[in-house]
Amino acid sequence: MASHIVGYPRMGPKRELKFALESFWDKKSTVEDLQKVATDLRASIWKQMADAGIKYIPSNTFSYYDLVLDTTAMLGAVPERYGYTGGEIGHEIYFSMARGNASLPAMEMTKWFDTNYHYIVPELGPHTKFSYGSHKAVSEYKEAKALGIDTVPVLVGPVTYLLLSKPAKGVEKSFSTLSLLGSVLSIYKEVIAELKEAGASWIQFDEPTLVLDLDAQKLEAFTQAYSELESSLSGLNVLIETYFADVPAEAYKTLTSLNGVSAFGFDLVRGTKTLDLIKCDFPAGKYLFAGVVDGRNIWANDLVASLATLESLEAIVGKDKLVVSTSCSLTHTAVDLINETKLDDEIKSWLAFAAQKVVEVDALAKSLAGQKNEAFFSANAAALASRRSSPRVTNEAVQKAAAALRGSDHRRATNVSARLDAQQKKLNLPHLPPPPLGPSLRPLSSDGITEEEYIAAIKEEIKKVVKLQEDLDIDVLVHGEPERNDMVEYFGEQLSGFAFSANGWVQSYGSRCVKPPIIYGDPRQSMTDRPMKGMLTGPVTILNWSFVRDDQPRFETCYQIALAIKNEVEDLEAAGIQGLPLRKSEQAFYLDWAVHSFRITNCGVKDTTQIHTHMCYSNFNDIILSIIDMDADVITIENSRSDEKLLAVFREGEIADRINKMLAVLDNNILWVNPDCRPALTAMVQAAKLLRAELASAH
Repeated sequence: MASHIVGYPRMGPKRELKFALESFWDKKSTVEDLQKVATDLRASIWKQMADAGIKYIPSNTFSYYDLVLDTTAMLGAVPERYGYTGGEIGHEIYFSMARGNASLPAMEMTKWFDTNYHYIVPELGPHTKFSYGSHKAVSEYKEAKALGIDTVPVLVGPVTYLLLSKPAKGVEKSFSTLSLLGSVLSIYKEVIAELKEAGASWIQFDEPTLVLDLDAQKLEAFTQAYSELESSLSGLNVLIETYFADVPAEAYKTLTSLNGVSAFGFDLVRGTKTLDLIKCDFPAGKYLFAGVVDGRNIWANDLVASLATLESLEAIVGKDKLVVSTSCSLTHTAVDLINETKLDDEIKSWLAFAAQKVVEVDALAKSLAGQKNEAFFSANAAALASRRSSPRVTNEAVQKAAAALRGSDHRRATNVSARLDAQQKKLNLPHLPPPPLGPSLRPLSSDGITEEEYIAAIKEEIKKVVKLQEDLDIDVLVHGEPERNDMVEYFGEQLSGFAFSANGWVQSYGSRCVKPPIIYGDPRQSMTDRPMKGMLTGPVTILNWSFVRDDQPRFETCYQIALAIKNEVEDLEAAGIQGLPLRKSEQAFYLDWAVHSFRITNCGVKDTTQIHTHMCYSNFNDIILSIIDMDADVITIENSRSDEKLLAVFREGEIADRINKMLAVLDNNILWVNPDCRPALTAMVQAAKLLRAELASAH
């Protein structure tokens, strides 16, 4: 029985790639130094999987920044502004596309499906020139082969790549990126030919857009693409991998009918309905890569339950055609429990990071082959039983409070118009008040100093931040949050039911990593004297930026978090609508409990208390009615990467022009302007003053 891993974290167990990248960007190390770190990481990952007994080991899942950006480089689809003239794309152009430079803006960055990972959005148009610009996929396959490890090269599928692209600036918004399919496929054919020549026997195309609501035209693009590639793929085993959700029935039918495809990979953790489709109709003679080990969470797999699922599938597809796999790439989970020193033994026994999930996949595959590791399965069963029975998991008071929620707990008593009048009488704010978004400074750490020294340093930082805001003539001040580390971890530390890892880092984008808290029990405010006021991270953000318990519905955990922080909402509430289900049919229920969770946190405050919600990196068009229903007094939205603006071009005139455009559709008494750093803040204050004068003279 065979085993497979969709993808693996690339940062390294102790964020080695992060530090190498940042050193290179700061010109403190050479490109050779960076490449050495990358080469060592790749080798260790491949060897780790080979030693664990994994048969289908992925290559080309490593990236210096993002796999979609790597695909853009492979296709030579570099936006004209970066001056690419052909040949192999080097680090300068690659990182300029990702991060911008002194004179050029970066490409847009947005969320990868419903995860907290972000990808660089390709910019395409009718005149985009495609050329084979990066041989990375072939180079990494050869690199692994030289180590004696035969891998499965992984490519972002051609249709998914185009569907995740956007029309370039100046191109009609109605332009269909799918019209470029023929041009893109010509490059894929070159890559496939080189991989075959290098000795590859398998190739994996990631086509996760198949889990979305796709119309007939988009589904037809998959049929067209793989029919076109069929002759090039001859002689190879071809795996089409999907993940993150159920594959809709029509998409499943299209997928399993594709020409030249040998195997299909499905997320059977989140895609429970897909299991029914497989049982009803799976093509004879094809491989099924069954994603039964969760690639997005950190809980130990229920091996007995997974084995039962696999045995039922084995009866359908046959022993030699069933492959045990992860539900998606392990990029979305932490790397290795072996580096954990902060977690107590009980909670640690409930967990499995990426390295442990590789072992789980292998153990399931061996068990199906009649080589069950009884000791491993027994330890797993004991850990699951411990988690189910632990008094740390369930808090009776929280359970009762959540069950007793009344309708009035979900909305403030006064409507927003009346509240704004009351707030204006109390606060007397001018039009267009710019509040800074914290934290304004790098947070202080208490490591290595006494508590008294830490508190004194915090107070000194707060004094500096307040004086800075007064010097800039800010209308609404914040204290700068120097006590905060991560926006979720800090607040999670104030709640019971949360645990925190030492090295549970997960890549968000580029070199940026986050360390999600682990929600293992019913959250409630801890007995602590530490302040939890000012800017508060909202319940939905805390939920979606954590590893969430899987023994109760997510909405119940979110309601519990909302209750835990309800009494602390006194000034600002920073929240976000994240984690929206990929299928439209499943979004209404999610939005309903997400909005209710937000309203629970602030329904008890006075009319004169102004509740703000700040959101970033979302597709707001899809959720605008739910944003309104949140009933916040002020909503701020971040879209600097989407607007493709560089700090260098932030001028007073430009900002004033943008504010004027907003005033064309918004009343001046409800519009606030927000910066993202000090230079932008200074420019925004000046722009706000300029426009206030214009507004005053107009009346």
